[in-house]
Amino acid sequence: MDASSTSQTSRSSNLPGSDVSVEVRGAIAIVRLQRPHKRNALSDGLMAQVDAAFAGLPTTVGAAVLTGDGEHFCAGLDLSELKERDAVDGLHHSRSWHRILTNIEFGRIPVVAALHGAVVGGGLELATSCHIRVADDTSFFALPEGSRGIFVGGGGSVRIPKLIGAHRMLDMMLTGRVYKAAEGVALGFAQYHVAAGEALAKAIAIAERIATNAPMTNYSLIHALPRIAEQPADHGFLTEGLISAIAQSAPEAKARVRDFLEGRGAKVKAS
Repeated sequence: MDASSTSQTSRSSNLPGSDVSVEVRGAIAIVRLQRPHKRNALSDGLMAQVDAAFAGLPTTVGAAVLTGDGEHFCAGLDLSELKERDAVDGLHHSRSWHRILTNIEFGRIPVVAALHGAVVGGGLELATSCHIRVADDTSFFALPEGSRGIFVGGGGSVRIPKLIGAHRMLDMMLTGRVYKAAEGVALGFAQYHVAAGEALAKAIAIAERIATNAPMTNYSLIHALPRIAEQPADHGFLTEGLISAIAQSAPEAKARVRDFLEGRGAKVKAS
């Protein structure tokens, strides 16, 4: 997409006082955390706005990018809210985060996270709810909850071990260990590592590529593949067969296969 077409199809939504903005650029949306003075720390209000932002994306959007304003993606939970909660409030707070982040992970479209600076605590939980993560060289990953006498509450104990293993996460929480960008990417915190300041551009390029896929294929991938990975093999084979049959029966899929067979489809190229 060239600059002129981007400017013609781009529109932003940012209510006064909002901590989240949404910019639609053609077939993709950029959802941006806007609490740079708090290093984009996650308050209840911000999380509700994140939930509303993704729920309100137009159906013309085929992929989204999630990023943060300022020097950091997200430095975690806003601890000023934590001190007011009792056990019951804490349970409901955690469950609300589970719902919001599950809505991202198992939403309508794939989400690419553009990471820079702190990707810490709740910020790491937020990032791991996305499907693809691009980390620039300023990124660092940490789970400081152990040193603060608390526990992860946004689904981190479920999602993060799937990326790096339970014992590596245990080490991070027990010792406060911090991983810089390169080593974090090598461990699985992100799939792409780029130079400082380039994460957003790379994430946008990936999202634009994803948005060209058949919508049903994208939906099948983000909903079925993680679940198949957790199923026994015989269950996974059956689920795969059912999803494969559904995806290839979509009219757009049939048109794409026909285009390929007749020499009009895009060929696979090394990137």
